[in-house]
Amino acid sequence: MLTSARALLTLVPALMPLPAWAADSYAIDPRHTHPSYEINHFGWSTQRGRFDSVTGTINLDRDAKTGSVEVSIDANSISTGVDKLDEHLRSPDFFNVAKYPSIVFRATKIEFDGDVPASVPGELTILGVTRPATLTIAHFGCSPHPIFKRYVCGAEASTVIKRSEFGMTKYLPALGDDVKLLINVEAIRN
Repeated sequence: MLTSARALLTLVPALMPLPAWAADSYAIDPRHTHPSYEINHFGWSTQRGRFDSVTGTINLDRDAKTGSVEVSIDANSISTGVDKLDEHLRSPDFFNVAKYPSIVFRATKIEFDGDVPASVPGELTILGVTRPATLTIAHFGCSPHPIFKRYVCGAEASTVIKRSEFGMTKYLPALGDDVKLLINVEAIRN
C-alpha cells in the first residue's frame, strides 16, 4: 500500500500542467493580433492604419526572464478603410509590396521589470532595410483561454520609428517622418 502511495505521489507532479512561467513557445493568434500605425498627416491630423495579416512565434522564459520574438507582417494586408489609399500605400511610393511583401521584427531577448516583460529590443525590417527597434510593453497578461482551453498571453507594445531611415521618403517633411507602431498581440502556447 505504501509503495502504491509513493508511486502515485511520484506520478501526480508529472501529470500536472507546467506553470505559466516555465519556458514556453507561443504562436501568434492572427485573429487577435493587428499591428497598427499612426502618422502625422500634413500637420492636419493623425492618420491611422493597420495590418490584417500577421504570423509569428514568441518564446518566453519567465524564470530566466528572457525570451525571443519573431513577427512577420504581410505588408499587402494594410488597411486604412480607404481602398484608393491602401492601393497607394502598397505602391513603390510607400511599402512597395510587390518587391517587399513582409515587414519583420526579430528579437533574441525580452527585458523584464521584476516579473513582467517590459521591453523587447530587436531589429525591424521594412523595405529590405533592417534597423534597431525596441518595443515598449505597456500591458502584459497571461491566463487560460475560456474557449480554446489553452494558455494565452497578450500584450500591448509600441515603438516610434523614422520612416526615412527605412527609405520611405515620399512627401517628407509634410507627411510625418515619425511613425508610431502599435502591436496588440495575443499568442497561444504551443
